[in-house]
Amino acid sequence: MESTLLQSDPEMLIEAINNTWILVATFLIFFMHAGFAMLEAGQVRSKNVANQLTKNLLTWSVGVTVFFLIGVGVESVVAGGSFEPAFTGDASSWIGWLYGAVFAMTAATIVSGAVAGRAKLRAYVTYTFLLAAVIYPVVTGITWAGGHIETLTGTPFADFAGGMIVHGMGGIAGLTAAWVLGPRMDRYNDDGSANVIPGHSLTFAVLGTLILAFGWYGFNVGTSAIVGEGAFLGDQLGRVAMTTTISMACGAMGAGFVAWLKTGKVDTLYVANGLLAGLVGITAIPDTAAWWGAFVVGGLAGAQLPIVFEFVEQKLKIDDVCAVFPVHGSAGILGTLLFPFVAAPGVVDSVANAFVAQVAGVLIITAWTVGATALIWFAFKAVGQARVTPEHERDGLDVSEHGVDTYPEFGKPEVATDGGTAGTEVLRPDGGNPNGGEIKMVTAIVRPDRLGAIKTALADAGAPSLTVTNVSGRGSQPAKKGQWRGEEYTVDLHQKVKIECVVADIPAEDVVDAISEGAHTGEPGDGKIFVTPVESAYQIRTGKTGTDAV
Repeated sequence: MESTLLQSDPEMLIEAINNTWILVATFLIFFMHAGFAMLEAGQVRSKNVANQLTKNLLTWSVGVTVFFLIGVGVESVVAGGSFEPAFTGDASSWIGWLYGAVFAMTAATIVSGAVAGRAKLRAYVTYTFLLAAVIYPVVTGITWAGGHIETLTGTPFADFAGGMIVHGMGGIAGLTAAWVLGPRMDRYNDDGSANVIPGHSLTFAVLGTLILAFGWYGFNVGTSAIVGEGAFLGDQLGRVAMTTTISMACGAMGAGFVAWLKTGKVDTLYVANGLLAGLVGITAIPDTAAWWGAFVVGGLAGAQLPIVFEFVEQKLKIDDVCAVFPVHGSAGILGTLLFPFVAAPGVVDSVANAFVAQVAGVLIITAWTVGATALIWFAFKAVGQARVTPEHERDGLDVSEHGVDTYPEFGKPEVATDGGTAGTEVLRPDGGNPNGGEIKMVTAIVRPDRLGAIKTALADAGAPSLTVTNVSGRGSQPAKKGQWRGEEYTVDLHQKVKIECVVADIPAEDVVDAISEGAHTGEPGDGKIFVTPVESAYQIRTGKTGTDAV
């Protein structure tokens, strides 16, 4: 039996399988950008969704081309070689470049979540350019490519898949940029207390979380080779898959548990963010951690999330919109530093030496990232290009930066399909002098869900003409409590609809009775009805005035 596969050179076969594996892992990591887009879009206000999506699209588009043209060459120089950009290599080396590029763009896109809602698009894109060209390549040049930390400490710096090099660096960069920019409008009161600004879609946030978790297998497991010499690679592959999964699960449970201890409720967003923190925590060490170490790293990475977020918000007064530092920054640092303490037997010769190398790596990466990021954003701020104007921030970045409305219909709902009927004919009483010959305006503030019944009742009363407006307000209905990322906030402006009905030949009392009948539930918040005189009326089409116009 002839087989081209069996007749192939074993080394060529191994290379082909490895390249295919690397590309599959690369595509999985690229798909994480869909997760980042959904996660961040869900955590911002509806008026800033398109801006956040655009930033995610441009992070990839700008960053990956800059990394190809400049970033790879800078990494080579920092590692101790010459400036050799990716386009000077052969086709085979381009696979390695692409694999490195998706890691670089993951670090870049993390920053967008921290500066959401107020950073100018041009400033963010420029920062992405510089991060892909210089900031991130310097980090990889002193670690993965150059091994300079090992030269400094005498012990290798352990970061298998980028827990500190990618995620820790991205989280620190995001926190630094958010600090320089300052908080969103209305985020803090004059006395320093924080106001909660909930994101617009918890559904999007959870969907993005699960997409990221799926792509993370490319991040961690993809870094392990399937084919190679020795049995260790098979053990490593299984270990990475196991520790990644366990740490992910424990991160979600750890964050949920601490949120429950703090508020008495298991906060959904904290559970989602904790799942990601567990993944970040193990990313530096999935190949070396013992099975029980995955439980420790994941649980601690999730548990620190609510605590660190509260510290950043309450003590540092930094508005980290998507919690990128507690999810990526502090979780990445934690997992990296835990390496010698949770390693499998036989992995670490000296806990002290290994810990020194890990601390050195964390400090060097942090110092470089904070310094470079702060310098860039302070420069933007100095020339007035870091932040949008207060008017644009208030209106939303979707309109001011892109001229679009993400939800042209649903964001500003037009109440129509409410089940009510307007009637097929207009009933007019003959004779009599209702309302004393005057025109009356009947105005009602009612529950939105009662609109259909009210329309039907008005049609039955012979007054089908009405104007409906979506409003919010406060009356006798008690305030409601909401929660966003473990923090409680008060909702005392309730969503209502305002119904206006002008009548002349129909008794205003009949209209009041009809609205009251349709709106009544017997619970606080049913609303109120007001009757006021109208001085005059004018019908545009016919020119009629007074009661004839009504």
